[in-house]
Amino acid sequence: MRTDTNEALGRSEPFLAFQQQLSRVAKINRPVLLQGERGTGKELAARRIHFLSQRWNEPLVTMNCAAITQSLLTSELFGAEAGAYTGADRRRTGRFEAAHRGTLFLDELGHLPMEAQEKVLRAVEYGSFERVGSTQPVEVDVRLVGATNADLRAMAEAGQFKRDLLDRLSFEVLLLPPLRERREDIMLLAQHFASRMARELGMEGLCRFSDRAEQSLLDYPWPGNVRELKNVVERALYRADVTEIDEIVFDPFPESTGPAREGMAKAQTIEPTLPCKLQKEIRELERSRLAQALRQAHHQQKQAAGLLGLSYHQFRGLYRKHKDALENRQEN
Repeated sequence: MRTDTNEALGRSEPFLAFQQQLSRVAKINRPVLLQGERGTGKELAARRIHFLSQRWNEPLVTMNCAAITQSLLTSELFGAEAGAYTGADRRRTGRFEAAHRGTLFLDELGHLPMEAQEKVLRAVEYGSFERVGSTQPVEVDVRLVGATNADLRAMAEAGQFKRDLLDRLSFEVLLLPPLRERREDIMLLAQHFASRMARELGMEGLCRFSDRAEQSLLDYPWPGNVRELKNVVERALYRADVTEIDEIVFDPFPESTGPAREGMAKAQTIEPTLPCKLQKEIRELERSRLAQALRQAHHQQKQAAGLLGLSYHQFRGLYRKHKDALENRQEN
């Protein structure tokens, strides 16, 4: 099982403050909730919590709640008895049972369906659960670490996440700093990824970045965070075929051409007809952009505000203004 602990690199103040918080809470046998944008290293942080805890020599079991269909999530978490459903020809051990005396890391926690949330709450609160198809309780001792890039408080307010479970999981909530707030760490990480890729490619000599390449890396906002930086640096070294990197390509997808692109460009230049009801169109545009940003940010309002170029307070004011209309859109 890969831990990639050497990728937990940094010297910036936000990174060091986070690591200090993580080391402190790791020793306390309580649930921890990790919040952060995609690519910030939530699974890596969960592994570090486990290996710094008193459970370090017991199982660390991980599960991505978004990668498993809702119909199978409950049996994945809690197991199933033989005959509990079609194809269940023998007893199946779930993730909670497999993590007994150790740590269970649930990634993408916002995708956990309500039915499973109820059973997770019971397992965390009372240390017991029932396998699918059974009424016999199974006793477990599991420390739960959850991770999400969604705004679970907003989801709880909207009835999409159990408030009791959120309260139980949030003994401590750690926010992983995005790479754009760790500017001092960008070149440290870039050098690490380049050196490792060079060894993989059998290149000799020290890897270095030209001034132009370094400035490009420092100026980029890194929406995909450390994961994106790793891909960009490894791709640059692979394409350069030498240990000096000069050209950085952030988007590897070639621009599409042809009728589809031309039609899109033409559609974007069509002027709206007049007369129009300007205030109504402005309201619709605001609602559309709010809904789009919330979807893209998985209802994490601070992240949605950033996508719209707004402060959190500006976003909250705009959200309150259109709250009823946005909720009606979700229902429909």
